[in-house]
Amino acid sequence: MNVLVINAGSSSLKYQLLDVDTREVYAKGNCERIGIDGSFVGHEEMGGEKQKLEVALPDHKTAIKYVFDILKTVDKPIGGIGHRVVQGGWYFPESAVVTDETLAQVREVAPLAPLHNYAEADVIEICRDMFPEIGNVIVPDTAFHYNMPERAWRYALPRDVVDKYHVRKYGAHGTSHRFIWRTVHELMGEKTHKLVSCHLGSGASLCAIEDGKCMDTTMGLTPLDGLIMGTRCGTVDPATVFYLNRVGGYSIDEIDTMMNKQSGLLAVSGVSSDSRDIEAGAEKGDEHCQMALDMFYYRTSQLFAEMAASMEGVDTMAFTAGIGENSPEMRAGVARRLAWMGVKIDDEKNAVRSDEPRVISTDDSAITVMVVPTNEEYMIALDVEELLG
Repeated sequence: MNVLVINAGSSSLKYQLLDVDTREVYAKGNCERIGIDGSFVGHEEMGGEKQKLEVALPDHKTAIKYVFDILKTVDKPIGGIGHRVVQGGWYFPESAVVTDETLAQVREVAPLAPLHNYAEADVIEICRDMFPEIGNVIVPDTAFHYNMPERAWRYALPRDVVDKYHVRKYGAHGTSHRFIWRTVHELMGEKTHKLVSCHLGSGASLCAIEDGKCMDTTMGLTPLDGLIMGTRCGTVDPATVFYLNRVGGYSIDEIDTMMNKQSGLLAVSGVSSDSRDIEAGAEKGDEHCQMALDMFYYRTSQLFAEMAASMEGVDTMAFTAGIGENSPEMRAGVARRLAWMGVKIDDEKNAVRSDEPRVISTDDSAITVMVVPTNEEYMIALDVEELLG
């Protein structure tokens, strides 16, 4: 089955057309700066060169039309469309076929992820209108975490407030964490029962997975919680918001922008939100860059132990996403902080760059350490095939 996977953001739209059975990617690309001057489409077909096409993209409907036009050259019939939805809220414990009802639910929970869900709902509606004969599937990033134990998802707030406003830990990156579990279990079999999946990128989260079930994760009501990230501060004392508002004079919107877009590795390093720039700065002796790395190692190892505690043990950890897959320095830094738990990585194995999942720990490491390139698009396509196939 050929599936078109769409990931829509507030001003962007990524797409990938792939064969679920063979995993062949026929075409992929991205529409950037939608609704902004200088918009363009980046497109790549299997075996072909990357193209950058400067086109006017005033809205997502125009972008989707352009994607379908450009995919005509691929000449592969589309059997279904899978939509990555950032926030499934209280409606989606699993992926679901798009209906009038499920689409309305995506919009209803959009206040939890306003920059993403509204755009995603619009794109789903456009796809239904343009191609009513093709089925669509919603794949929420939060679904994998939905059934974690109540002790993990519930906040100690008044029950009437929690119930009325659906305040709970929702998590994120669930599609990636689910793919990591699937891949690790295929490779390790019965050697893995308690896995901590480490999705480390500009957005970052850890997930405790016991025999395929999410037991806890580090992101909360929103993706701001948990680890230090590229521009997000991660966990801070909640009263910091009140203090900055009352004493600093910052508005709620200003604090929201500060914590989501001006904090994290960018704020600590004073150089960049990109770990590659920070590592280069630290190598040149920049103390702020080194502190950013030290804080990232510390916080990741700290929350790793928290995830292990949620399962009362851990036998495997897997690094994934942009930093987790591509930075040997970051992996080594986190591993050093976990040496007290018996984590040992092989420096030579850690230095290898590969698109294949692999073990990088030593034979005598108490915890098996792996690098597993994530593939959220394939995971979404599998759900589409299961629900529409």
